[in-house]
Amino acid sequence: MTSVKNFLKNEIVLIISFILAVISAFIVHPDSGYIDYIDFRTLALLFCLMAVMAGFNKLGIFRMLASKLLSFAKNSRSLCLILSLLCFFSSMVITNDVALITFVPFSIIILTLSNKPHLLIPLVTFETVSANLGSMLTPIGNPQNLFLFSSFEMKTADFFRVLLPYALLSLILTVISAFFMKKERLEFAPETDTGKTNIKLCIVYSVLFVASLLTVFRVIPYIITFVVSAAAILIFDRKTLAKIDYSLLLTFTFLFIFIGNLKNITPVSEFLRSIVSGNEALVGVAASQIFSNVPAAILLSGFTENVTDLLIGVNLGGLGTLIASMASLISFKYVVKEKVSAGKYMLVFTVVNLIFLAFNLVLWAIIK
Repeated sequence: MTSVKNFLKNEIVLIISFILAVISAFIVHPDSGYIDYIDFRTLALLFCLMAVMAGFNKLGIFRMLASKLLSFAKNSRSLCLILSLLCFFSSMVITNDVALITFVPFSIIILTLSNKPHLLIPLVTFETVSANLGSMLTPIGNPQNLFLFSSFEMKTADFFRVLLPYALLSLILTVISAFFMKKERLEFAPETDTGKTNIKLCIVYSVLFVASLLTVFRVIPYIITFVVSAAAILIFDRKTLAKIDYSLLLTFTFLFIFIGNLKNITPVSEFLRSIVSGNEALVGVAASQIFSNVPAAILLSGFTENVTDLLIGVNLGGLGTLIASMASLISFKYVVKEKVSAGKYMLVFTVVNLIFLAFNLVLWAIIK
C-alpha cells in the first residue's frame, strides 16, 4: 500500500497524462494515425541524453569537479555562490534534473559536516532556481527545450538569440542572490578521495555524449545514435539503464497522444488556438504553474507556430510554483528527507522564484 502511495505521489504528472490520453482516446478512437502523433526523435534523444548523464553521474565526474571548486569556499556566502553557479552552468549541459540530483545531496553533506543545517533552505532554493534558469540557454538543458528545438526544427542561432538575454539577466541575479546568504564561517574538508575513475566508461560516455549533441544539431540521424547508445550501454554498463527516467519518456508519449487527439477535435482545437495565438509567452508561464513546463510546452506547441515566444514562456514558466518545473520537485524531496519544514521551504522557494520571474518578465516586456 505504501509503495502505491509513493508511486501516486512521485508520478502524478505521468498518471494525469495517462488519464488524459485514455479519455481522449474514447473521443478520437485509436487507429494507425496515432503513430504520427508521437515524436520519436525527441524520445530517442531524451533516452540517449538521460543515459549518458546517468553514466557520468555514476562515475562521480560532477562531484569530483564540485569538490575541487569547493576548496575555494571559505564561508557560507562563497559556498552558495559556487554551488549556484555550478548548477547554473552545468545544467546547460547535464540538464537541470541531473544538476540538482548531483549537487543538492552534495550540499546537504557539506552543511551537515560544517554543522550549518539552518542554511539548507536558502542554499537549495538558490541552487534550484539557478539550475532551472541556466538550463534554458541550451537545447539539451531541459526536456521542453529539446522537444521544441527538435519538433520545430529551430536554427541553432535563433535558439540562442531568443534565450540569451534572459540567461544573462538570470546569471546576474544568481550572483546577486548569493550575497543575501547569511555569511558564516565554514569548516569542512572537501572530498579528496573520489576513488578510481573508470577510464573506459568515461571514454564510452564521452563518445555517446558527442554523438547525442551531433544528433540534436541534426548532423547524425537520431535512429543511429539511439541504436549505438543502447547497444554500447548494454555491452559496457547495463546497470545504467535502470537509472533512466522512463516515466518521463512515458509522460511525453501519453501527452503526444492526448494533444494529437485534441487537434482532431475541431471545436476544442479552435478554442485552444484562439487562446494561445498571440499570447504564447504569458500563456506558457501561466500553464507551467499548473501543469509544469514540460507538459505545458508539449500541450501548447500543438496550437501555435510561434515557437520563440512559447520557448520563452515555458522556460520562464519554470519559475513560480513548486510544480512549475518538475526538476524543482527533486530538490523538494531531498529537503523534506532532512526533516526540514516543508511549509517554510515552499514559502522561501516561492518568494525567491516569483522575484526572479518578475525581473525576467520585465525584461520580456522591454524586449517585446
